[in-house]
Amino acid sequence: MGVAAIFWGFVVLIAIIILLSSIKVVREYQRIVVFRLGRSLGAKGPGLVFLIPILDKGVWADLRELYLEIPSQTCITKDNAPIDIDFLIYSRVSDPALSVIQVGNFAGASQGIATTTLRAVIGDIPLDDVLAKREDINRVLRTKLDEVTERWGVKVTSVEIREIVPPKAIQDAMNRQMSAERERRAMVTESEGKRQSSILVAEGEKQSAILKAEGDKQAAILRAEGFALALDKIFGTAKQIDEKTMVLQYFEALKALGASAATKFIFPLEFMEFLKPLKSFAEKAALKGGADGGKTG
Repeated sequence: MGVAAIFWGFVVLIAIIILLSSIKVVREYQRIVVFRLGRSLGAKGPGLVFLIPILDKGVWADLRELYLEIPSQTCITKDNAPIDIDFLIYSRVSDPALSVIQVGNFAGASQGIATTTLRAVIGDIPLDDVLAKREDINRVLRTKLDEVTERWGVKVTSVEIREIVPPKAIQDAMNRQMSAERERRAMVTESEGKRQSSILVAEGEKQSAILKAEGDKQAAILRAEGFALALDKIFGTAKQIDEKTMVLQYFEALKALGASAATKFIFPLEFMEFLKPLKSFAEKAALKGGADGGKTG
């Protein structure tokens, strides 16, 4: 009785273990591909999945996006320049059944196809474009890799080049080119500054000349106005002077001339005109004196 109980207890324990091993808990980001007697029944999950002991076998598939690091590869560009490139491949399983059935080692297969695809893409691009058009290369690599991995039930979501290392000679040439470009920009900036400075100086001199000319113009106008006022004053005063006054002025002038050491004198023609009143006055005085003398006799 004791042996039978032990036997049946052992059988129950084995049954419980087999039953528990047949129940699978599939998480949201997982799928389990069920094979029954070697034939695929497709992907199951998420949740509880029951597998028939001995008949069913499950293979797990992860649906999360994963990355694959491709080590540095030496490629030859279109213009025969060797260059080292390493990059990352981001992918996720789109069809769990195909990812299990169609490929045995996805990581190894992806690395091999990525290496050959990279060399083919870089071989069609010149070195300058490889260095300047990294995003375009990423897009081309992703498209070509996705065309291959699609039949494996895997979607390549992104390809990112991490580092591009040209040969040392090319790096030195690039550094010299960069230095020359910076010097050129510095010279352009300096010449532009000098040009702007010259323009400002010329503009200042122009404004100064304009202001000076304007000042000279105003001064000339003021001098002309002062001279005109002086002439008007002189003309007004001259109109108030009679002939006798002018004659007296000429006599004063003659007196001054007589006091000088000069032996020759020049008289204006107007002087004779001013002497006519004096002559007329003298003649009248002489006639008057003769008339008075006759009356007295």
